[in-house]
Amino acid sequence: MWYQTKATELLSIDYPIMQGPFGGNLSSVQLVSAVSNAGGLGGYGAYTNSPQEIVAIDKQIRAATNKPYNINLWVSDTDVTGTVTDEQYQRAAQVFKPYFDELDLPVPAKIAPFQSRFENQVQVVMDIRPKVFSYMFGTLTEDIMEQCHKRGIITVGAATTLDEAMALEATGTDMIIASGFEAGGHRPSFLGSAEASITGTFVLVQLIREKVKVPVVAAGGIATGAGIKAALTLGADAVQIGTAFLACEESNVLPIHREALFSEKAKYTALTRAFTGRLGRGLTSRLGEETKGKEAGFLPFPLQGHFMSSLRKAALGKEQWDMMQFWGGQIAPILKHRKADALMHALVTEATALFAK
Repeated sequence: MWYQTKATELLSIDYPIMQGPFGGNLSSVQLVSAVSNAGGLGGYGAYTNSPQEIVAIDKQIRAATNKPYNINLWVSDTDVTGTVTDEQYQRAAQVFKPYFDELDLPVPAKIAPFQSRFENQVQVVMDIRPKVFSYMFGTLTEDIMEQCHKRGIITVGAATTLDEAMALEATGTDMIIASGFEAGGHRPSFLGSAEASITGTFVLVQLIREKVKVPVVAAGGIATGAGIKAALTLGADAVQIGTAFLACEESNVLPIHREALFSEKAKYTALTRAFTGRLGRGLTSRLGEETKGKEAGFLPFPLQGHFMSSLRKAALGKEQWDMMQFWGGQIAPILKHRKADALMHALVTEATALFAK
C-alpha cells in the first residue's frame, strides 16, 4: 500500500503524515494526540518552553495517546553575538516607534541579553524519551546524537537546501525534513541566510533524494491527498503538514488567526523578519509590508520578538490585527477542515483513491 514507507516503519506509525510542530505556544496536547491517535505523527514545538514545562507537556501527551509523537527543539535559539549595541537599539526604536505611538505605548527599553536554553531542554528530551525528537536551525552534536540512539529516540533534522541535508546526514540524523519556502512559519536555514535558501518543496525533495540515503520528509505547500501523492511520487517517504493542522480547532492559535486562515486574507502571504528577527512566512500584514527594506533596524532573534512583545499584546487587546503576525503557508487558501481527525481522514482517503488510479 502507498502508506507503507521507510518513514512509517521507522516511526512506527500507520500513515506517512507528520503534523508540523508549532513553536510560540501554538502547539497543543490535544492536536498532538489527535494526529497520533489517527495514525499520523503528532508534533509539539517546545523551543519556547522551560525544561519543567516540557516534562509536564510530555506527561499530558502520554496520558492522551499511547502512539508515537514528536518533540521539537531549536538547536540554535539565538542569533545574538555578544550584546546589542546602543546603536542597534536606536535603529530598532526608530523603525518601530510609529507603531508603538499608534497604540499609545512607550518604546521598550533596551533588551537584556538572551541565554540559550537548548542544552537544558535537550537533556530533558533525553530523560523523557519521546519516540521522535525533531530539531531545526542546525545539527546535533555527536554526544547528543549518541544519547538519542542509545535511548531509541528517532532524530529528524530540518533542511532548506541540499547542503544542509547533506550536513544533517553526515552527523547521523535518522530522517530529514525538506522544508520548502512555501511553508508557513520560520525558515529553518542554518548554513546560509534564510533569504538565500528559498527552494520550493518539490525541487528540494528531488535534490535531497538524489544525494542522501535516509528517509526524506516533504514539508511546505501540502494539505491534500494530491499533495501527498505528489510528494511520495517524487521520492519523499513522508510529508509534514503545518498550516492545515494549525487551522484545526485543536491547535492553540487565536480564534481570529484561525478565521484568517479560512478567509480571503489567506491568499496573501509574505516572508518577514519584522516580528521575531528570523525570517518566517505568515499572512501579509501592514506592519510587515511597511517595514520592508528596513531590516537593518531589526534586532537579532529572539530579541526582536521580545522588543515587539508589548506591541503584540496591545495590538491583540485593541484588535489591531494588521500589526500582528498570523503564521500560515502559501497553501492556506485551499484549507477545508477544522478538526484534526477529519483532516487526517480526508488526507488518507484522498491519497488512497489517487494511488488506486
